[in-house]
Amino acid sequence: MNKYEKFVETVQGHYAENGRHDLAWRKRPTAYKVLVSEIMLQQTQVVRVEEYFDSWMKSFPSLNELANATQKDVLQAWQGLGYNRRGLFLHRAAQVISKEYRGRVPQNYRELLNLPGVGEYTANAILAFAYNKEAVLIETNTRTAVIYHFFRDQNQVKDSQIRAILEKCNQYIDDYRIWNWALMDYGSYLKQTVGNLNKKSKTYAKQSTFKGSRREVRAKIVKALLVKSLNKNQVKKLLGETEHDVDAVLADLVKEKTITKEKQKYKI
Repeated sequence: MNKYEKFVETVQGHYAENGRHDLAWRKRPTAYKVLVSEIMLQQTQVVRVEEYFDSWMKSFPSLNELANATQKDVLQAWQGLGYNRRGLFLHRAAQVISKEYRGRVPQNYRELLNLPGVGEYTANAILAFAYNKEAVLIETNTRTAVIYHFFRDQNQVKDSQIRAILEKCNQYIDDYRIWNWALMDYGSYLKQTVGNLNKKSKTYAKQSTFKGSRREVRAKIVKALLVKSLNKNQVKKLLGETEHDVDAVLADLVKEKTITKEKQKYKI
């Protein structure tokens, strides 16, 4: 047995005994469930997504129902998950899929990349988890797993090095859906036991603090406008003292079509 086979055996053995088999989006996975969960999981921990996934699916049980929902309903359902743009991307992706792909999430990598909010990782995740197709998923947990076994004594490990390892491992995989779930769960376990070896990755960047950030200002504005329309002075009064340029934040939100401006009032 070579080192790649041993790695696969270790990962799959851990999953069999300790895998997160009860995650809602892993039970009878559909392409829509996978799309929702993967967008939610971008920069958000699993435990937090678990709190919102079921309620989201009750509000928008199908892709077409999400596509036909109002932006306000989508943003209200997204409140608490952070990064409101992800919720809007998911909404817009559903609209594109409904209109251009007859409501079926594409199975083609390039077509997936054309969807709002879908990058390289998310496209591969959809291929693996929704359609059980061969794919290489590189994110914080999978990096940790590969670095621990193959690059433990190195720093500035490139994603191309990690990809090369995972491509070799794929030669010994029959079920890509299970394999990638297992790899993520094993990496998550290692982060809890040996630390976040993802820090040895060249792509590692510490997430910025939310408190006092521009993101917090954006989130407060969206939350307030979900309740009622406000003019600029009302928004500024609501925010209080902030180092951020509120005019610029409002302009960005309008440009992104997260909010709209009618006469002197901002609304959703």
